[in-house]
Amino acid sequence: MQLSSVARSRAEVHLEKVLKQRMDTVKEIEEFRRQRDVLRRRITFCREKDAIGNASMLIEPRLKYNEFSAAELRTATDGFSNLMRLKSGGDWTDVYKAKLHHTSVAIKLYSSADVDSDDTFQAKVKFLNHMRHPHMLSMIGYCSELRCIVFEYMNNGCLRDILFSGTRGSKRRNYGLNWQARICIVANVCTGLCFLHQAKPRPVAHGNLNPSKILLDHNNVAKIYDVRIPLSCDKSDLRSDIRAYGNLVLQILTGRNWAGLVEEAIMMDQSKLIEVLDPMAGEWPLDIALELGRIGIKCLSIHEDKELNMTNLAREMEKVKKLADEIVANGECVVANGRNLDDHEDSTEFPNFCLCPILQEVMKNPHVAADGFSYELEAIEEWLKNGRDTSPMTNLRLKNNLLTPNHSLRALIQDSQKKQSTSTR
Repeated sequence: MQLSSVARSRAEVHLEKVLKQRMDTVKEIEEFRRQRDVLRRRITFCREKDAIGNASMLIEPRLKYNEFSAAELRTATDGFSNLMRLKSGGDWTDVYKAKLHHTSVAIKLYSSADVDSDDTFQAKVKFLNHMRHPHMLSMIGYCSELRCIVFEYMNNGCLRDILFSGTRGSKRRNYGLNWQARICIVANVCTGLCFLHQAKPRPVAHGNLNPSKILLDHNNVAKIYDVRIPLSCDKSDLRSDIRAYGNLVLQILTGRNWAGLVEEAIMMDQSKLIEVLDPMAGEWPLDIALELGRIGIKCLSIHEDKELNMTNLAREMEKVKKLADEIVANGECVVANGRNLDDHEDSTEFPNFCLCPILQEVMKNPHVAADGFSYELEAIEEWLKNGRDTSPMTNLRLKNNLLTPNHSLRALIQDSQKKQSTSTR
C-alpha cells in the first residue's frame, strides 16, 4: 500500500507537469496563430499598397531617360568628329552617330536658336520623353551641359534621302522602296500622327511634317521625329498636319516633290495615274494607287471636309494596308525592290560586315585593326593620323596601330559585285 501510494503520488506529479506543459503548448499555439493573423494582415496591406503604387505610376508615369555626361558623349563621338557626323540630302547635320553601352545611337546637338535657355531645353527633354509610341522616334537620354539629346539610331536614315534620288547624299545602298513598303510607311506615319492628335490633356500638332522628318529603321518601319513643343494647338494646326500628310502620300506615289501630278492624272483619266507613279516602286496595283491618290487629294482639300481627322484617316489607311497585304499574300502582284541604276556599284545589298563602320559604305580595301574589326584603309588611316588611339567601334584603347589587309573579305565583296553586275546585264 505504501509503495502504491508513492507511485500514485509520483504519477500525479508527472500528470501535473504534463498538464502544465500542455497548457504552455496551447498558449504557444495561440501566440503563433495570433502572429500568423498579424502577418496575413501585413501581407494584405503590402499588396494593397503595391497595387496603389502601380496605379499611381500608370496615372503619373515616371521619367525614365538617362542623363549622360559631356565626357561620355565626347568619347563616343570622338570629340564630335566630322567622321561621326551624319549627312542628309548631301548636307551636314548636327546629328552624330555613336555607340553608347554597345548600342548605336544618334546624338543631336541643339543650338541657341533651337533652345534659348536651360529651362527650354529641360522642357523639351520632358516633352520628348512622354512621346512614347512605336512610330515616334524614341529618346534614350540627354546631356544638359552640351544641350544635346540622345535618340535611337535609325539604320536606313531619312525618307527624303531614299525617296528623292536627286537629293541622296549617301553612296550607301541607294534602293528604291517597293510599293508595299511605301504603303507600310504612310500607314506608320498616319498612326503616329493619330497618336499626337489624340494626346491628352490636349492634342499635339507636329507642325512641320515632311519626308525629312520621317526616319526608317533596318526593316523600313517609319518613325516621326522633330515634334515641336506645343505652346498652343488649335484646329488650324491639326489641319495643317493633315494637309502635310496628304502631300506626303502623293510624294510616296510619285517619288517627286510635286503633288499636283496625281491630282491632274486622276482628273484627266484614272489610267493616266500609272504614268506618273514612281517606277522605283515596281508595278503598283491600280486600285491601291487610286485609293492612295484619293486619300492624298482629300487631305489637301481638308478645308472642304471639316470633319476629316487623323482617326478617320487611320481607319482608311488600315484598310488600304490590309488590301495590299492580301494582294501580296495571294501572289496577285510581284513585289520587288526598285534600284537606282545610276549608282550601280553601290546598289548591291551587302551585309553589315561589308560596310566600313566609319564611312558606312561598302569597303574596297578592308583592313583589320587591333580591335578585330575591319575598316576601309583610307578611313582608319585618317582616324589614326589625327592622333586617335581608340577603337571607332568599342571606344577602347587600341593595343597598337597595325593594320592587316583582310583579303578574304575583299574577295567576298568583289565576288558579290561581279555577280550583281552579271545579273544586271
